[in-house]
Amino acid sequence: MRAHEAGALHGDIGNRGPAWLRTPVDVNDLVPQLWPRNVARGAGGALAVAGLDVRDLAAEFGTPVYVLDEDDLRARAREFRDAFPDADVYYAGKAFLCRAVVRMIAEEGLFLDVCSGGELATALSAGMEPARIGFHGNNKSVAELTRAVDAGVGRIIVDSFAEIDRLTALARERGVRPKVLVRVTVGVEAHTHEFIATAHEDQKFGFSLAGGAAAAAAFKILDEDVLELRGLHSHIGSQIFDASGFEVSARRVLALQAQIRDARGVELPELDLGGGFGIAYTTQDDPAAPHELAKRLRKIVDGECAAENLAVPHLSIEPGRAIVGPAVFTLYEVGTVKDVDGIRTYVSVDGGMSDNIRTALYDASYSATVANRVSGAEPMLARVVGKHCESGDIVVKDEFLPADVQPGDLVAVPGTGAYCRSMASNYNHVPRPPVVAVRDGRARLIVRRETEDDLLALDVG
Repeated sequence: MRAHEAGALHGDIGNRGPAWLRTPVDVNDLVPQLWPRNVARGAGGALAVAGLDVRDLAAEFGTPVYVLDEDDLRARAREFRDAFPDADVYYAGKAFLCRAVVRMIAEEGLFLDVCSGGELATALSAGMEPARIGFHGNNKSVAELTRAVDAGVGRIIVDSFAEIDRLTALARERGVRPKVLVRVTVGVEAHTHEFIATAHEDQKFGFSLAGGAAAAAAFKILDEDVLELRGLHSHIGSQIFDASGFEVSARRVLALQAQIRDARGVELPELDLGGGFGIAYTTQDDPAAPHELAKRLRKIVDGECAAENLAVPHLSIEPGRAIVGPAVFTLYEVGTVKDVDGIRTYVSVDGGMSDNIRTALYDASYSATVANRVSGAEPMLARVVGKHCESGDIVVKDEFLPADVQPGDLVAVPGTGAYCRSMASNYNHVPRPPVVAVRDGRARLIVRRETEDDLLALDVG
């Protein structure tokens, strides 16, 4: 949704009344905070990324296609690195991971978080230094832990007593001393969707602080003296704009640090405050810049350490969405335009919930624009939907598009770098789209499009 559009578009538009429909709209506008930095309208009004016309991208790679502005991603990685010069910045690979992105973030000086054996395999195959990898997950298998230990992964974030036992037995067997952090569930209700809030008590991640499990986990590791306990970890959720949750989390985690010091005489040297920093999907979102985040988090940590008489621990953060999310847009082709009895116009594109499940899963909001041209037509309130056999197959719930949008037009949806390709599926046996990185007017395929042969290759029946 564009900068001058009414916030009333979000939610049940039927109860909003007619006033917001009179809001002036230029359907050709691009709101800078929603788009990769090297995207602009070029020749003929078509979008161009890093000087490359999207019509040429569609002709060469087909649609749907995820388009990555490589210089934008690299710049965002550097901004986090430079904003936190005395901390470790771990790119959260779950947002989107492929070998090319691993190399990009490594070249920009970032660490990497993985949360499965497959993500670990991708990181290692791309040449990521194992010591710069952190391994997350609430149910790491013995095989995954074995691979991580044998590879020399820099740290493992332990998530259960069963995992502590598995990793301790493995360390004894291998004669090694893996570095670990204890993931603490701090009881913070992050202001985000229920399914991406991860620090309230009733959920699967971490050790409860209030119930004493977090302290017990730390004491167990220290007393057994097989694993090297480096510190505590807290992640309160995703798509968060309010720093108050991080303040509460830091206060509670550092109070546990002080409790551990007082009980065992050990002052843990590290603290990870996780990630979840929000991005702008629509003009209703107002994310903080990395240097502002750094200023707020450092002030919080320094203040709480002073209050607890603790040495300031070495800090880690885990941005994923904030680095890759804004650097990507998805390019679709319109197949049908359908007016439903004057209630709404549905613009159907050649992708949908198989390449972006977030609207259906999280009620996420997105923006969109016609990408192959500019239009002088009046704005029309539309819903961009996919081709799948689900009424909930919605890409963009409400957006102003030109009234002359037609089959064959290209539609671009920004902010699709995080979790769209990672959570993509083959629903309705639709092959997943490719990922194309563009830099200096040149495009390169970094994840190829799936084919029907790929689908059938797994079908051994």
